[in-house]
Amino acid sequence: NEEITAIGIENPKIAVAALNPHGSDNGLFGNEEKEALIPAILEAKELGINAIGPVPADSIFHLGKSGIYDAILSLYHDQGHIACKTFDFDKTISLTLGLPFLRASVDHGTAFDIAGKNLAQAISMVESVIVSCDYWNLMNK
Repeated sequence: NEEITAIGIENPKIAVAALNPHGSDNGLFGNEEKEALIPAILEAKELGINAIGPVPADSIFHLGKSGIYDAILSLYHDQGHIACKTFDFDKTISLTLGLPFLRASVDHGTAFDIAGKNLAQAISMVESVIVSCDYWNLMNK
């Protein structure tokens, strides 16, 4: 919330992805939503964070792309990366927020399978540097 607010989005709508299919369907597919996610979302709301959810993971990114959320909190690596890489594989990067330093990474992994074969493209690395600089500038106005 702090990082999103710091870049100029006031009271950001942060959607929290559900862990289980269909948000667990009232315990049919698991209890993590009821036991962990809903209490965490309620606590965030008590702290003034506009947290929404849990939103079923099979819909959250479609809804986010439509603009109804300012940010999406994925619960694990692949949950978020599948959607992002589908949208634009070559330019996706990761920013880890909430650390005392800026951490950025390309999303395609190490690509050892193409190392030394003159096949690698720098698109995501360049994007990582550009977004990191933009983010740094926004955070340090």
